[in-house]
Amino acid sequence: MIAREIALFLFIKHYFVLKLINMSEKVRVSIVVEGRVQGVFFRQETLRKARKIDVFGFVRNLPDSRVEAVFEGDKEKVQEIIEWMKKGPKFAKVKSSEVSFKEHKGEFDNFEIKY
Repeated sequence: MIAREIALFLFIKHYFVLKLINMSEKVRVSIVVEGRVQGVFFRQETLRKARKIDVFGFVRNLPDSRVEAVFEGDKEKVQEIIEWMKKGPKFAKVKSSEVSFKEHKGEFDNFEIKY
């Protein structure tokens, strides 16, 4: 009986250690969205969302009418904002998105709009 309890304890301990490691996994993702994404407060809403969920990086308009963003942070939070970017704010109409996963650099300490 004691052996089973010890085995169960070790299993649970191992499970939660792995959960903690995965929760704090840092990622870097670049996304470019195309469609009606300029002139609809896309950058401002991205800034608001990123700061709310504690993701770092930047967002900017591109000369060809697309919007680009680079996000760094916890994997789950970055995935959340990437999914949001694929829809955008209320008046946006995202037709396509291109996502690139890169090595986390930790170069950002906030989120900003680049001009």
